Amino acid sequence: MPSFVRFSIERHVGWLEYNRPPVNAFTRPMVDETHDAIAAALADPEVRVLVLASAVEKYFSAGADLNMFKGMTGEGARDWTMRCHEIVRLLRASPKPLLAAINGTAVGGGLEMTLHCDLRFAASDARLGQPEIKIGFLPPIGTTQALVRLLGRPRAIRYLYEGGLVPATEALDWGLVDELVEPSQLRARVQAYGEELAAKSPASLAAIRRTITLGGGMTFEDGLTCELETVAALADTPDFAEGVDAFLAKRPPDWRR
Repeated sequence: MPSFVRFSIERHVGWLEYNRPPVNAFTRPMVDETHDAIAAALADPEVRVLVLASAVEKYFSAGADLNMFKGMTGEGARDWTMRCHEIVRLLRASPKPLLAAINGTAVGGGLEMTLHCDLRFAASDARLGQPEIKIGFLPPIGTTQALVRLLGRPRAIRYLYEGGLVPATEALDWGLVDELVEPSQLRARVQAYGEELAAKSPASLAAIRRTITLGGGMTFEDGLTCELETVAALADTPDFAEGVDAFLAKRPPDWRR
């Protein structure tokens, strides 16, 4: 049985790479495998940071394989979307930092998953888009909800209305990606940043991610409650005690204690 996801770990940075040449068009088996690979990576203690990337040189993602949609009914679309939303919930609930390394043509579902990452690095020649309107559809991987929060309503609705490809430079201006990198340096740059994060307190990273990712969708008062409970829980972790002790002793912290 072919594998549609390639996974590797390098110095605590896990790389989950879409791997369905020639263009990384997603089928249901590929969606299922991606879900399971994300779940396994998040449960792996060796992985402190997870990167979504592509093993295909010129394509990050071509979106869904449209053969999957031929003859699809409302019930089939509901099932497809519910499975996609399981991936969204996995990503949003991750206690580990999530990065994206976006290369080449990046459209549809594979790109949608990166909207739930913390930071998106893109090759300077990448092109990004959500062309679902061209087939009378809607991007279903939490995209409408992520985009309106990321870009604001006017930009998000125009982006989906028009369905065109956006150059990486324009995507950077919008805030759709966070950093542009020379194509040949993309993996090295993301690996280096991932290693920087992997060297920090896992408990603190998880707390920051939780309060920003989940608290950011709450009312301000509910967000304060989330922050309060997270701070209290964090103070009971070995990482907090180690961080204070290390600072007072003027030594580097050892987060494995």
